[in-house]
Amino acid sequence: MAKPNYTNWNKEDLIKEVEALKKQKTFGLVWERDKTKEVFDYYLNWDGTQNKETFGEEEGKFPVLQEVKTKSIDNQDPKYNIMIEGDNYHALAVLNFTHNKAIDVIYIDPPYNTGARNWKYNNDYVDKEDAYRHSKWLNFMEKRLKIAKNLLKKDGVLICAIDENELWRLGCLLEEVFFDYETHLVTIVHNPKGVQGKNFSYTNEFAFFVVPRGQKVIGNRKLREDEIYWSNLRNWGGESLRTDARNCFYPIIVKGDKIVGFGDVPKNDFHPKAQTEKKGDLYHIYPIDIQGVERKWRYARQSVESIKDFLKVRKSKDRIEIEIGKDFGTVRTVWQDAKYDASEYGTKLVNALVPNGNFDFPKSVYAVFDCIYPIISERKNAVVLDYFAGSGTTGHATMMLNKQDGGNRKFILCTNNENKISEEVCYPRIKAVIKGNEKYQDITGIKDNFKYFKTDFVDSAPTDQNKKKIVDKSTEMLCIKENAFKPIIDKKGYKVFKNSDIHLGIIFDDEQIDKFVKEAKSIKGKFHVYVFSFDDSVPKEEFKIMEGRIKLCPIPEVILHVYRKIFK
Repeated sequence: MAKPNYTNWNKEDLIKEVEALKKQKTFGLVWERDKTKEVFDYYLNWDGTQNKETFGEEEGKFPVLQEVKTKSIDNQDPKYNIMIEGDNYHALAVLNFTHNKAIDVIYIDPPYNTGARNWKYNNDYVDKEDAYRHSKWLNFMEKRLKIAKNLLKKDGVLICAIDENELWRLGCLLEEVFFDYETHLVTIVHNPKGVQGKNFSYTNEFAFFVVPRGQKVIGNRKLREDEIYWSNLRNWGGESLRTDARNCFYPIIVKGDKIVGFGDVPKNDFHPKAQTEKKGDLYHIYPIDIQGVERKWRYARQSVESIKDFLKVRKSKDRIEIEIGKDFGTVRTVWQDAKYDASEYGTKLVNALVPNGNFDFPKSVYAVFDCIYPIISERKNAVVLDYFAGSGTTGHATMMLNKQDGGNRKFILCTNNENKISEEVCYPRIKAVIKGNEKYQDITGIKDNFKYFKTDFVDSAPTDQNKKKIVDKSTEMLCIKENAFKPIIDKKGYKVFKNSDIHLGIIFDDEQIDKFVKEAKSIKGKFHVYVFSFDDSVPKEEFKIMEGRIKLCPIPEVILHVYRKIFK
């Protein structure tokens, strides 16, 4: 890149240049920020002052949400999965209000910046000849990562898929943005056939796991059958005799090929006639070795039922052995399995669920499943976010995990609608997973709720008129924040929604407070009420009759307070 020629610069411009150079980092990741700003850096001016350069129809606007009610899917579940169509920067801004510190895991699969003209920046495709290609990508990613970080719980985890094109720059960027986290890199073989390069055939991509420093938040992975090490439940070696632990000698009851129960610890003077005793259609198995020595099980009678799922029956010619093998283990840093094949369990799966869809290179649903599983397998009510949702694989993987263990996890998907990906790929796929597909019955037909929103915009100039407009369009954001979607009261000046725990009240006109209180006071339960106010105050006296079961918040101030922090 050519260096600037300062020969003809005037004194004022040279001073500005010197000041700018002083502010530049002298170490770490450095890129051309000023020359690669995103368009909305200019036209989203949150103080309401218009820049002389304006771009796009959303110029000088605040993001809000508008529900597309025709795309709602209801299956009698109090919680809803959410999809937001629009630029993910605006969606993340909204989520900073609705889901601050509320997300368990963020999984993203951003553009890989291959230079193949498959990624747009400021409405233009970026190719290999673009001198600012990497700087544009870093600007794009940093802006989103910074506000996404606000959404993670204290024990929340970010997972970011990537390939070799931006691997090293992304690693540096993650360490800068998530400076108080640990960053770990996993290799996933997703294309066994390989993509031919000049020197190597690429068969893998990567996933960064960004975890809170010093915390144990990555759980175990599920093992394949061929990875499980099976060993006899009967003890051997030193201190393995019956006399070494009385409570570890008892019969394990088998019927067919299944363990159906555990007998009581017998008296000391009881000695089984054989290791395997047949009693009707049941077999009682004792920890007696092939020499006839009475030994002990590795688990006492009072604890063995807790590991029943890890046991299996192995039959030989004249006896039955009980073996133990745990189907979980520590997550490894290299993943190689046929189920990670992006062609077989990405492209073919999406084509089956959305026959007329058009999406290049979807992830294997099992690769995404195994990424989020170690983090949320024990979090049955976790919230999962993907703000590069693409074909909706993360939502599908979340529903699969719920189907497997009966969990109630929810997902939030954010995507633009370029090439109609939101309307014609992502949404139809989620709908198909809920409805079911004959070819994939084991991973579809998962009943769930779903709501579809689009980003909308309101003028940002700090006028009373604009504040009123924000409040008038705040219903969807407030319903999402409180997870309250069931309408109870729907009047022109106020509304009430309900979830399983609280009632959400929204008062759009302060002159309607008395009418709201008159209706709401007879409704049992707690209320979170958002009241229109031109400042940050709320008239508490009018709500005194509901004191003790009502929480009051001024709108739009609670929303504007969040936006002021984001859009500096």
